[in-house]
Amino acid sequence: MLLTFIFTTLFVSLFTLFVLPPIYLRGIKNISLLSSAIVLFSSLLLLLEFDCNNYYFSNVVTYSFDSLLMNFSFSFGLDGISLFFFILTSFLIFLCILFIWNDDIRFKEYAFNLLLIELLLLLVFSVLDIFLFYVFFEAILIPMFILIGVWGSRERKIRAVYLLFFYTLFGSLLMLIGLLYIYSVTGTLNLEYLLAWPFTFEEQCWLWLAFFLSFSSKIPMFPFHIWLPEAHVEAPTVGSVLLAGILLKLGVYGFLRFSLSLFPEASLYFSPFVYLLSVLGVIYASLSAIRQTDLKRIIAYSSVAHMNLVTLGIFSFNSIGLEGAVLQSISHGFVSGAMFLLIGVLYDRYHSRFLYYYGGLVHMMPVYSIFLLIFTMANIALPGTSSFVGEFLLLTGIYKTNVLSCILGALGVILCGAYSLWLYNRIIFGNLKTLSISTFKDINWREFSILLPLLILVIFMGIYPSFFSEYIHLSICNLSLVTLY
Repeated sequence: MLLTFIFTTLFVSLFTLFVLPPIYLRGIKNISLLSSAIVLFSSLLLLLEFDCNNYYFSNVVTYSFDSLLMNFSFSFGLDGISLFFFILTSFLIFLCILFIWNDDIRFKEYAFNLLLIELLLLLVFSVLDIFLFYVFFEAILIPMFILIGVWGSRERKIRAVYLLFFYTLFGSLLMLIGLLYIYSVTGTLNLEYLLAWPFTFEEQCWLWLAFFLSFSSKIPMFPFHIWLPEAHVEAPTVGSVLLAGILLKLGVYGFLRFSLSLFPEASLYFSPFVYLLSVLGVIYASLSAIRQTDLKRIIAYSSVAHMNLVTLGIFSFNSIGLEGAVLQSISHGFVSGAMFLLIGVLYDRYHSRFLYYYGGLVHMMPVYSIFLLIFTMANIALPGTSSFVGEFLLLTGIYKTNVLSCILGALGVILCGAYSLWLYNRIIFGNLKTLSISTFKDINWREFSILLPLLILVIFMGIYPSFFSEYIHLSICNLSLVTLY
């Protein structure tokens, strides 16, 4: 089974990295890159095995442990909703390891953290037991805490990791209480059994609120977003890529997998509350992005705006909006990951993220300028790019449910064009910084090979979105029917 092979590969790789002395740097690098490449290739094979005509879980693997003290079993599986999140995780981790390839200082610990994050994320997106989901969901905080706290760029990194830790942990404690209540009532935490359990409306409301605080702080929704710009600014480049590209999707996945499917009546009941927070988040984050001078902080606030827009699509309760939310989440993983990598390229060369330090890069870095142009257009959701497909569908879906929320959400798209074009114009055009002409150098082959696959996927998804929607359509339709009926 492919899932078992993927998990085993990561376990073996982590153990090997743990026991190898740091002096074997070349071997550590090769093992890290090879294991991430094997996981990525195996994840792509899941596409071939996936049955698009089946809305339920496929590649299901069950592990049982029987002993004198306890007997328990847990299952892993993928459906159309989790499949592309699974592949996105393995893809971005592979690119991150390529990006840090020349960082010889503490590479062993760096790579170990990345592979551990990959293992935990893949477990989150495939586990079919809510308690284990919670365990893996929270365990990701530990390697992310270390990644930002150790390899962060400034002294404020300690404050950033504590904000990340406490904001996300507080909401998750309420989720743990909800899980304990579910187990006391149903006697199980297996998702496949719980999908058929008839929770009363009052139970659904309280449980929905407990889960909501956990997932909304991960997205993050307004006003739980404070930790994200701080964490992005202080994190190393690959930390920002993982935060924006994958970790923000944990909240999206949680809403889709648990809140909507287990508590459909409560989701409908609280939808006006979600619309209000999401619209405030879109507008506030977009206006905040316009006034920033730190390159990372601009993209961080942009991520907050885009993810709050995704939340509107999730709570549209129709297949168009839900499908748009999933596609936009996948697209955001490509686009935001690429934007943070491009900022990382500049920071590696000039050790500054101050916006006014740069100008006129088109004269010295033409290839870089082309990459940044395409990903900026994708961030704006220009037709022909991946973000256009997701945003168009989710806005169409929310228009069918709440017209005012759709109009205010679309305002965020307009504001996104304002700060994205201003950012591009300020960096690429403008006055050339003559004092730095001798140090400007275009992207190298390693950086080119990292950015090119992201560019291809952004264009491919924008031109041929049906490839992605074919896999997720039936699972989304099933989810929307559960929510409505």
